[in-house]
Amino acid sequence: MNQLLSEIRACTICQSALPLGPRAIIQASEKSRLLLIGQAPGAKVHASGVPWDDASGNNLRQWLGLDKTAFYDAELIALMPMGFCYPGTGKSGDLPPRPECAPAWHQLLLDQMPNIKLTILIGQYAQNRYLGSQMRENLTETVRNWHIYFPQYLPLPHPSPRNQIWMRKNPWFEQELLPVLKEKVEALFSSAQ
Repeated sequence: MNQLLSEIRACTICQSALPLGPRAIIQASEKSRLLLIGQAPGAKVHASGVPWDDASGNNLRQWLGLDKTAFYDAELIALMPMGFCYPGTGKSGDLPPRPECAPAWHQLLLDQMPNIKLTILIGQYAQNRYLGSQMRENLTETVRNWHIYFPQYLPLPHPSPRNQIWMRKNPWFEQELLPVLKEKVEALFSSAQ
């Protein structure tokens, strides 16, 4: 695993398309039990080199019921984005994850993480890749029907503070899904001890 992580961090396959240059942000261990597949690091995460080290990460940790110590324990949690490097900014926020990363690296990583018990798919890019034709007509309906994909996958919206309107329109997410998510994560951590 260490060799693979070194290769990913040295990757330059899409270097010419990256405004700030390559800086692959990843956390993984062969012992990881929970896998979070997100979109791509933002500018703040690119600068710090720490995955989910921003307001979205704060929201995500709250959703999971985890503090930073547990969240950044690679033996428990793997953090694997669809695009490992910051893709730059477009008209309405960050650009989509670079399409080269997932085909180049995801399966190699998954092959070295045999202990994953649950994969959380954060946002439409991860859901498109891993759920494919099983997705519902949109992200909201995919997340609302999470039980169809469970226990292998659990789809979530992106935890960006910009998604507050979505949260207000979908109170079931906070009332019904987040308690189940916290319970499942706590059970994974309890069984790891």
